[in-house]
Amino acid sequence: MFEIEGVTKSFGDQTVLHETSVAFEPGKSTVLIGPSGCGKSTLLRILAGLLAPDTGRVIFEGVEMTPGNRIPMRHRIGYVIQDGGLFPHLTSAQNVGLMAKHLQWPADRIRNRIEELAELTRLPRPALDRYPTQISGGQRQRVGIMRALMLDPPVMLLDEPMGALDPLVRYDLQEDLRKIFRTLKKTAITVTHDMGEAGFFGDHVIMLGQGRIVQQGKLEQMILQPANAFVTQFVNAQRFPTLNTPKESS
Repeated sequence: MFEIEGVTKSFGDQTVLHETSVAFEPGKSTVLIGPSGCGKSTLLRILAGLLAPDTGRVIFEGVEMTPGNRIPMRHRIGYVIQDGGLFPHLTSAQNVGLMAKHLQWPADRIRNRIEELAELTRLPRPALDRYPTQISGGQRQRVGIMRALMLDPPVMLLDEPMGALDPLVRYDLQEDLRKIFRTLKKTAITVTHDMGEAGFFGDHVIMLGQGRIVQQGKLEQMILQPANAFVTQFVNAQRFPTLNTPKESS
């Protein structure tokens, strides 16, 4: 679905992403994990076409992303950010249907698609007519997910989608989101710093540190067979029971 080859990104004299190459398997859920500032959100924004790499190539569905084709490609990429990223002056339904309206979908088609997505994401119907400040954080995030799914893109990119939610709301939304990915067979690439969330969503987990991929594979491999001291430190900092349960005395 996605492939990046030799991609780098700097801001001023700070290199945020060193030369990176990786492929993302269609229909699978990949999680980018690592501490703040490790380059995971930058990588996601490059995949979304929101940032251009300094060097290297981004290939989407077998075609290299360029300034000339970036906009139509982005119509095939769903993008979700923390707290939904909704426009405050638009109702939930208007937020969800914004891009479809821009692309001149018929009003009936937009309305039917919004109804379909509300059922899929379990958003209460009354919330569709309310503004973002009038609904809960969990509902805002569901609206953000609906907006990303509106054009039925084959791939979903999610940047810390649960970061602003309390634990119970987060748990429910995690369950629903994983069901959505599996039901619709979407390729999903999610950024998080939470290893529990990475294990819940990720068929494949990629850990970044200081702008480089330091290990990738199953989460269990990172816990039980860390590639280096950085991976061990990151895992231990999350207080995973696998590594932090005191040994019984003999």
